[in-house]
Amino acid sequence: VAPTTPVCEVPSSAMTGTVVQMSCKEAEGSPPSEYQWYKNGVALLEKTGTGSARAANITYIMNKISGTLLFNTVTKNDTGEYFCEASNGIGLSQKCSVKRMQV
Repeated sequence: VAPTTPVCEVPSSAMTGTVVQMSCKEAEGSPPSEYQWYKNGVALLEKTGTGSARAANITYIMNKISGTLLFNTVTKNDTGEYFCEASNGIGLSQKCSVKRMQV
């Protein structure tokens, strides 16, 4: 079963240095969907603890299975427009509407 449009939860504003968790979920897809977050239209890298992720100064943890995007301490650089995409290899992937977070 192809995924339906996921529901994204993105805070509209956050204080610098606080913990922010965004979530993305859809319930229809079978097999279960994987989730990819985007910021300003660019796919976010999955942080795997490799050198490249640290070199890119990544301040978040993205979980493609649960659909969460967790910032342990947000900075002004994390301000932007976020959306997520659900895909399970069947039918078209589905995106939620873009939501802006201001830090």
